[in-house]
Amino acid sequence: MTSSRGPRHAKTGKPIDSAKLDRVVADARKASEERAAGYREQALKLYDWVCGRCARTFTRENLRELTVHHKDMNHDNNPPDGSNWELLCVYCHDNEHQKYEEHLAALAGGRVAKPGVAGKQTTHNPFEGLADLLKKDS
Repeated sequence: MTSSRGPRHAKTGKPIDSAKLDRVVADARKASEERAAGYREQALKLYDWVCGRCARTFTRENLRELTVHHKDMNHDNNPPDGSNWELLCVYCHDNEHQKYEEHLAALAGGRVAKPGVAGKQTTHNPFEGLADLLKKDS
């Protein structure tokens, strides 16, 4: 039995203001596009139109396939000198983000030592008694 008054919040049961939600999403998309257009245009002026990984060259006809990659993965870190950017083709850009996601998953799963945390240290030394053995032979 569905209520005719529109969707409701799953936990509170209060009606969801769809118009407000649509405005919030539209504003977020607009801000994201403006931010992206700004640093993308700057990066295209600063750097040659070449992928920083595979060295594929781009022209005006295929420039849409060249993206700006944020080296520190922070899309809000956009220094005017472009020090946090590199131009990557869409394929290399996707690969960079995939590697980052896999790294985060490995950290979460405990498969990678976190920076600053000492890992397991080796205690066995296979050459420990070698000096004594060499002294006996001479």
